[in-house]
Amino acid sequence: MTIQGLSVPGAEAADGAPAARMARSLLDPHDSTTPLPAFLRWLEECGRQNETEVRRVRLDELDQWSIDPATGNIGHASGRFFTIEGLRAHRPGGPVERWTQPIIRQPEIGILGILVKDFGGVPHCLMQAKVEPGNHNGVQLSPTVQATRSNYTRVHQGRAVPYIEYFRDTARHRVLADVLQSEQGAWFYRKRNRNIVVEVTEDVEVLDGFCWVSVGQLHTLLSTPDLVNMDSRTVMACMPMSAADPATGAPDPRADDGGLRAAVARSTAASDEERFQGTLHWITRTRAQHDMWADLIPLNRVEGWELADGVIRHTDGLFFEIMGAGITTGGREVRQWTQPLLHPRGTGLAVLFVRRIGGVLEVLVRAHVQPGLMDVLELGPTVQCTPANHAHLAPELRPRFLDEALAAPAEAVRFDTVLSEEGGRFHHARTRYQIVETPPDGSVDAGPEHRWVTLRELSRLLRHSNYVNVEARTLVACLYGLLVPDGR
Repeated sequence: MTIQGLSVPGAEAADGAPAARMARSLLDPHDSTTPLPAFLRWLEECGRQNETEVRRVRLDELDQWSIDPATGNIGHASGRFFTIEGLRAHRPGGPVERWTQPIIRQPEIGILGILVKDFGGVPHCLMQAKVEPGNHNGVQLSPTVQATRSNYTRVHQGRAVPYIEYFRDTARHRVLADVLQSEQGAWFYRKRNRNIVVEVTEDVEVLDGFCWVSVGQLHTLLSTPDLVNMDSRTVMACMPMSAADPATGAPDPRADDGGLRAAVARSTAASDEERFQGTLHWITRTRAQHDMWADLIPLNRVEGWELADGVIRHTDGLFFEIMGAGITTGGREVRQWTQPLLHPRGTGLAVLFVRRIGGVLEVLVRAHVQPGLMDVLELGPTVQCTPANHAHLAPELRPRFLDEALAAPAEAVRFDTVLSEEGGRFHHARTRYQIVETPPDGSVDAGPEHRWVTLRELSRLLRHSNYVNVEARTLVACLYGLLVPDGR
């Protein structure tokens, strides 16, 4: 493969455990087959070649989609892809105890897969420059494969999904991660995708629109707004990662700066079985203490929402709307189509508080209850909400730590970037992701619904389904990115 005149050499034998090799790439992100400026030029050119036009279309005028006259549900003529239905939720003791809302139901499990290969001993990821109809800025960096089952089984009668065979038949390759993970529990009903990382040693033909990017470069790019898409970030979080000696806890010498990077490195390897079992016990106990009943209902029975002017919206103008979109694009399996999209009202906020205790970074996660999750709650960021949706609530009903997050001093903010959420189902959905360091003196009281954990604990939980939500997974990837040296 050649990018802007740059040749990619053949792979050399991998050395060391995958988690350590991944971390070494973070600690030296310039060790790559392609300099970052050349990669960015390539991505910009891909965007020019795949310009996309998205126009609003009334929901009742979508092609191949229809509104069921009996239920009001919105579905595709094939019966596949997804539907827009109603949800009835009851959470006793919650800020709002009962409500109904529209929700996306997509029961099929898609594949989010990244191919990994060593070049010169450095792990690289095969990434795709992909345009999604709901993207805020056109092209973004997506996984090698990002496809629903309807897409990769070609229900749309379009072109085959490139590289899908590596993830449907993994027998010849090394699987580094393979787990079902949830997506937004406020917008999806029990939605999960297969997050899978497959390492190959054979030559792989690099098709147009794809590029090998080192693991270090990939995490460096997280600091650029709207560049690395949500599906890439969730898979990145599931990758094995350890930047410290698992036996001694000593950070890799390249990360041993005596400060934040060393604390992050130690956190990736901090292993305390008794503490981890305590975290599992806390999750189980908290799930058992929270009641959340949620069931699907016909969309036309949802209260406080209306279909007007071809759009479904909340009568107070809050939360989100369901709109129709007509899309014309290049570089996709299908060039032109229409579909519904969920359009949020306002930019989300996901903030993770961190602290250093004994030279080890700890992160404050929250047991986050959402109606669309399969198991009541998952671990989320310290604060996760759309602030505009809570402005009308009394202070005691606002999310805990929201005011502290909004007032965090600039010198305490370790990461701050606005990133896009999934562009295949959401229109211009964006979240401000922040990592805020708090004093190490224990002045931040976790309380019953928050808990301080290490990155190693989160990594172990990420090997399993239904433990860490999609916003927290993005922040795990961003935390790993803190290992990248200043100046990148």
